[in-house]
Amino acid sequence: MSRGLVKAAAPSKVASAFRSCRGAFLGAAAFSFFINVLMLTGPLFMLQIYDRVLTSRSISTLMALFVLVAVLFGFVGLLEFVRSRLFTRIGTRLDILLQDAVFTSVLKHSVKRSPHVGTRPIRDLETVRGYITGGGPAMLFDMPWAPVYIAVNFMFHWMLGVFSVVAAIVLFILAAMNDRMTRTAIEKGAGAAANSMAVAEEGRRNADALSALGMLGAFQMRWQTSQRAAVSESLRASDLGGVISAISKSGRLLFQSSILALGAALAIAQEVTPGVMIAASIILSRALAPIDQAIVQWRGFSTARRAYRRLSSLLAQDGVGEAAMSLPAPNGDLAVEGLVINSPGREQIILRNINFAMRSGEVLGIVGPTGAGKSTLGRALVGIWPPLRGHVRLDGADVTQWDSDALGKFVGYMPQDVELLDGSVAENIARLDPNARPDDVVKAAHLANVHHMILRLPEGYDTQIGEHGDALSAGQRQRIGLARALYGDPVLIVLDEPNANLDAEGETALIETIQSTRDRGATVVIIAHRHRAISVTDKLLALKDGVQIAFGLRDEVLTSMAQARGAVVPKEKLSVVAKP
Repeated sequence: MSRGLVKAAAPSKVASAFRSCRGAFLGAAAFSFFINVLMLTGPLFMLQIYDRVLTSRSISTLMALFVLVAVLFGFVGLLEFVRSRLFTRIGTRLDILLQDAVFTSVLKHSVKRSPHVGTRPIRDLETVRGYITGGGPAMLFDMPWAPVYIAVNFMFHWMLGVFSVVAAIVLFILAAMNDRMTRTAIEKGAGAAANSMAVAEEGRRNADALSALGMLGAFQMRWQTSQRAAVSESLRASDLGGVISAISKSGRLLFQSSILALGAALAIAQEVTPGVMIAASIILSRALAPIDQAIVQWRGFSTARRAYRRLSSLLAQDGVGEAAMSLPAPNGDLAVEGLVINSPGREQIILRNINFAMRSGEVLGIVGPTGAGKSTLGRALVGIWPPLRGHVRLDGADVTQWDSDALGKFVGYMPQDVELLDGSVAENIARLDPNARPDDVVKAAHLANVHHMILRLPEGYDTQIGEHGDALSAGQRQRIGLARALYGDPVLIVLDEPNANLDAEGETALIETIQSTRDRGATVVIIAHRHRAISVTDKLLALKDGVQIAFGLRDEVLTSMAQARGAVVPKEKLSVVAKP
């Protein structure tokens, strides 16, 4: 399927989830039909009381009518209960159908560093589900019945019908004004609230540094500023909506009293009966109730509507295509062709025209000053950041042709800042694989030379490391991150600053790990500043300002770089550098 067709089909992702609930919505419409028909019970009962019971003074008629009304209202309550449960099931089903796509989208946009996304899609899904399960759609299903109730008043008397139409039009205008006046304020409030949450999350992630550097007070002021903006916009939206809501409520009460006065005048003129006067007032109240509720609940409806649109747009951008065809297991041959990488969400070019090739079983070192684009290249090699132009090929296949989960089985990656997940050491090494065999976990630990270190932990492999791995030191996290990268015998391993937090013992273990990994035929890419980490490399790639300045055998590249700086590197010096 072409990318154009995928993007054309993608916008229906959220809509298709709603369409799958079409039967449930039709059921809710059917229940709404019977509920609204039975809601005529009250006014008809009042009509019979005034026009039949009071004139005939028949207690038996009164009792019969009362029993009938009690049974009918019992059915109304039962139908309302079933309809509310139906909406709850619809909301739950939508959540189940969309939660995987939404969560995947959140992770993808986190990798792409997409601005203003964060976890908002998850909150948007909760907003849509909450609106549906909270009974909001009931108002939408009841509103079409307003003309039916108004038509009943026309049957009583044309003047009562005309008055009902005027009252409904006035409330509809108020509802439209409510939307127009509060839409901008609600959107600004939602944006300000999201910004406030982002600032709070940033502070939580950097709490240690803020505390140690005496920045808590200053950062708190920053958060307070964003929070005040959020509260201010929310208050403004609430105030505007409150004004319209108050006018609507008082107007509805006035209309009910007015139609009662009109009915009384018509009754005095003997054009209608006293029962019609009461029934018309009750029916008008029922006709205007959904419109009045729409004004009261407009903020929730608007919020859910914006959440729905954001979800639809986000999932459409991600695209929903057919599953990629499975490719054979690669051997580890790596080729980079004319690679150009830009920062996700920005136009800034980070890497330009990178070209090199590695055979399986070779070790590549990537060197260069800070900001040269080394980590960016590492992300591109494992398929995290897609290229703007060019290709990263594993055994001839572009890494973008692989499904991310399928590619991950053959790739090992350790980022510069190792982040471990809340769980046991074994779970982290096994990449959360629920079917992981203990032997494979221990094998990865042995390959990373961390088995004995893990055994010294309080509960060994079952030690709970806590959020972000806070129960471990930086060096321990890095070595467990290395074991995770080696789990499953991947054919391509990319290590970003793998010795940044290691002591001499840990660095020696790292060198041994790289050598054993190379010996089994895996391709290893090491991004490093410290010379010892590149001492076991076969080739070097030198970057500067996002441009490839050298690639080749390690000693040749080191010599050319030294000569470029005007220095002379004796062969014996190179041999020293080459030793672990």
